Amino acid sequence: MTDTLKTSVLALDGGGTRCRLALSDGDSVITVETGSANISTDMAGAVAQVRDGLDQLAEATGHSATALAMCPVYIGIAGVTGAQIAERFSDALPFQLVRVTDDRPTALSGALGGSDGLIAHCGTGSFFAAQIEGQSRFAGGWGSVLGDPASAQWVGRRALACTLEEVDRLREASELGAQLLERFGGSAEIVAFAVKARPADFGRVAPDVTAFAAKGDPLAVEILTDAAHEIATTLHKMGWKAGLPLCLTGGIAPQFLPYLPPAMQEACIAPRGTPLDGAITLAHEFAREVRDDHH
Repeated sequence: MTDTLKTSVLALDGGGTRCRLALSDGDSVITVETGSANISTDMAGAVAQVRDGLDQLAEATGHSATALAMCPVYIGIAGVTGAQIAERFSDALPFQLVRVTDDRPTALSGALGGSDGLIAHCGTGSFFAAQIEGQSRFAGGWGSVLGDPASAQWVGRRALACTLEEVDRLREASELGAQLLERFGGSAEIVAFAVKARPADFGRVAPDVTAFAAKGDPLAVEILTDAAHEIATTLHKMGWKAGLPLCLTGGIAPQFLPYLPPAMQEACIAPRGTPLDGAITLAHEFAREVRDDHH
């Protein structure tokens, strides 16, 4: 390894939208971006994105990809469901010293730094995390079929299900329901859409829900209220108490703020940084562990 890379680390934050790879020496950070990656749904594709990022970083820094690959690496990436798949992924990469986790620890570290607090991450999917007295705990992240409450997917799917209940006259007609029937072309078309829809497709219905909630539409307000209840219940189970900071991260999460209990609203703070910032912090911690082991 060249002398200039002796104290450097690589950090990667990878998910359904994009991958970001950074080289950090503790003072400066150089970042590149590639396409989306999920090692459960497309292992080969994820490996290709990481290799592409490494080549981009080599070009940006003037170091060879081989030299960069000697740095300690921390990877937080979507689709890590256990140690086995993480090992398969790291074996397919050119790195010497690498730690692979799912994308939750990086989100937690990025949002809270080293401070106590909890996060509710609600994007296309959802998960929850707590950091209390140096201990981390995670819940959720199990995907749309078995979990992901209060995610954009959950909100969109619920809006369509309730719209069909309006068609059956099991609930009062709403402006949101009327808008969705018009958008899709009727109840049969909603069912046809749902049969083939992926989580992200359901998630694209969520902005209609939040827009109608802002106008006071009863159905939209009910859905966001139910989502906020899911969030509050889970956070309480994970140890949240009044006064502990709380971060709402992910695209749709801030929309739930007005529907949370007042004490939770007061506890909400802006995230300190991004999941990539979290990955960089964890990469430096990993590097210290490795160096300590070698001494």
